[in-house]
Amino acid sequence: MNKTSRAHLFLIVSGLLFGANYWIAKGLMPDFMQPAQIILVRCLSAVALFWLVSMMTIREKVGRRDHILLAMGGLTGISVNQTFFFSGLALTSPVDAALLHSGSPIVVLLFSALIAGEKINLLKISGILMGASGAVALVLQGSMAEGSSGNQLLGNSLIVLNIVSYSLYLVIIKPLMSRYTAITIMKWVFLYGFLFVIPYSLTSVSSIQFGNFTGFAWFSLTYIVLGTTFVTYLMTSYSLRYVSAGTAGYYIYIQPVIAAFIGIVLFRESFTLIKLLAAVLVFAGVFLVNRNTGSKKMSERNQ
Repeated sequence: MNKTSRAHLFLIVSGLLFGANYWIAKGLMPDFMQPAQIILVRCLSAVALFWLVSMMTIREKVGRRDHILLAMGGLTGISVNQTFFFSGLALTSPVDAALLHSGSPIVVLLFSALIAGEKINLLKISGILMGASGAVALVLQGSMAEGSSGNQLLGNSLIVLNIVSYSLYLVIIKPLMSRYTAITIMKWVFLYGFLFVIPYSLTSVSSIQFGNFTGFAWFSLTYIVLGTTFVTYLMTSYSLRYVSAGTAGYYIYIQPVIAAFIGIVLFRESFTLIKLLAAVLVFAGVFLVNRNTGSKKMSERNQ
């Protein structure tokens, strides 16, 4: 398997892990943990894991100017992104969050065009629209989500800000991928992100009642720390060395598919023709974007 194919595989795995996270993270709140508590535990654990792995592998010296980008990545991709995601998910439903995230690749492409000068052609736009239509149809079909609680409008607004922040993170961090390993980037991004979340969440840690955790609660917290933090961020960082930020952002469309699958298996949602067609649209859109990338590389080799 070549490096580009491995990058796409890693993005698919990340999409699978994030797709399940809507339901798993929602199950922790508010009975076991509050958003600020999850964020601090998640960031602190990630810092420890990435720095530990770094100590056992290659140690790279990072330039002063690149530390500015890493700090911006920590702010947008860790602190702001995770704060808005968990705070928004606590107020809205997994299905609403999945629906809103289906528009994330569009935001990534906009930032890529404005900041990195990435070209947006008709084929890529067609793939994005096809995937978006499938994701929207998928999450609107049936009633996957539990009854939402709290201020749903506020929750959805926070999810939108989460999407904007993470999309900006993908574009900011992309230039660093060619200069440093994924481990180096992640250890600094999470360290800066952790420093940014301390003022917001440190006071809430003392109220965590770990003694009241059930087996599912421990599984959920472990999944969030290892699955959707250490593994997914590492895979995404590696993938950005070989694919564009827009392509990486597009794989977010996998998440509604996984959310629907969990709804079918665990919540007895019926597998309708509309859901099948929606899933086909999502992956057909991925094919169009990848076909566009592959055609471009073939053209460059022939020149």
